[in-house]
Amino acid sequence: MTDVTSSKSARRPHHWRRDLVELAALFTAVAVADAVANTVAHGPDGPFLLVASAVALIVTAGFHLWWSRRHDRDQVPPVEGPPVATPTGTVEDLGTDADGATALWRMRATVRDAPGSLAALCTVLAGRRVDILTLQTHPLATGTVDEFLLRAPASLTARQLSREISLAGGGDIWIERADTHDLVDAPTRILGLATRTALDAAELPLALRQLLGRCTIHSLPAVSPTGGPTGESAPVEGILEGTTMRMRDPNGGVISVERHYLPFTPTEFARARALVELDARLGPRVPRSRDVLTLPEGKITVRRADQSDVDAASEMHERCSERTLGLRYHGPVGDADRYLDHLLSPRHGRTLKVQTASGRLVALGHLLWDGDETEVALIVEDAWQRRGIGTELLGRLVALAVEAGSASVYAVTQASNTGMVAAMRGLGLPLDYQIEGGTLVVTARLKATQQAPTVPPYGIQANALRDQAGR
Repeated sequence: MTDVTSSKSARRPHHWRRDLVELAALFTAVAVADAVANTVAHGPDGPFLLVASAVALIVTAGFHLWWSRRHDRDQVPPVEGPPVATPTGTVEDLGTDADGATALWRMRATVRDAPGSLAALCTVLAGRRVDILTLQTHPLATGTVDEFLLRAPASLTARQLSREISLAGGGDIWIERADTHDLVDAPTRILGLATRTALDAAELPLALRQLLGRCTIHSLPAVSPTGGPTGESAPVEGILEGTTMRMRDPNGGVISVERHYLPFTPTEFARARALVELDARLGPRVPRSRDVLTLPEGKITVRRADQSDVDAASEMHERCSERTLGLRYHGPVGDADRYLDHLLSPRHGRTLKVQTASGRLVALGHLLWDGDETEVALIVEDAWQRRGIGTELLGRLVALAVEAGSASVYAVTQASNTGMVAAMRGLGLPLDYQIEGGTLVVTARLKATQQAPTVPPYGIQANALRDQAGR
């Protein structure tokens, strides 16, 4: 098909105007030849005129030959094929790197709901040697939001890519770097998030964040820690307003999701609602795995806690001194029990509990979702302090934070709480210290390591035994 098209395009069209011009030139040439012949035959300068005519014909033929070759060279079509390297080693092709280096990008663009709109964007990307790995469409009332995962030449910048898409008709362009984790197709990724949510109720906020990208998730309870109503509510079908969506929490209250840099689409809203509905149908659930650790005083068990442990946590509070409760809750000691239902809710984070061989709860460690940040907090019963339990809990909480993709964790305490400060320093991570109103805030940056930090046991034997029967 390509050869046929090339042959047709190479054939010169036949016009009647050219025939008239050639016919007129023929008559003119005959008249000139007749005049020259009469002059040569009857005039005294005949031989001179004959030589001059021969020279003129030779010059004319040479000019015609030069003009023909130049015209044919200008009409030669470009040859399709791979780019050719110049003697300097550069590649004369926009968007192609000589070393073959590439980069992954996630891009969104709004296009008109008209035939050919998406094709125009794809043509522009192909012209810059950009490979489309995945494509998702989010229909809107007046257009379509197309979400791409692209592999582009490393030399192609986000500004250049955005400009090309804008010229092709795309609007509301958003682009950011991607990594190999984004290569998983959307159905597989959503099924994985649904599985994690089904196994652990605390995974719902994390699953929503991974589903919707960079966003801030707030769990707004219907009842405050002090027992008063908060007035937070949402209809069963939820609310979608631009960059904010609100859904009814199955545990009461509202789950609010905000993303300031990019409006949510109805497709994203439907996916988020499906995860919330799955959580509501499954009800409260906590993984049953546990670790048995050996202390000089005997064995202790570390496992996940939830709101069913409120009574046991209240009993532990009664055994704690006022100083221990004050260092943990930073307020009136009598109000400590009011926060337990909130702290043990899987909506606000994850909680680990430590139990003795007799089943008595002696320590709690909290990992709390605070918008885009993550807080860690510990409380250990006085009789069990300085045995390495707090350090063990903190290391496990930080490992959970790394698994959840948190960039950092912070602890709010007092400068006199040397145990908490020592535990944070024992993580071996970069720390930032800040004093706010007499309160010490210690922040550990987690992006400096790609895996969960290894925490020294500090009195706890390193051979932690996994109780397979409890899984």
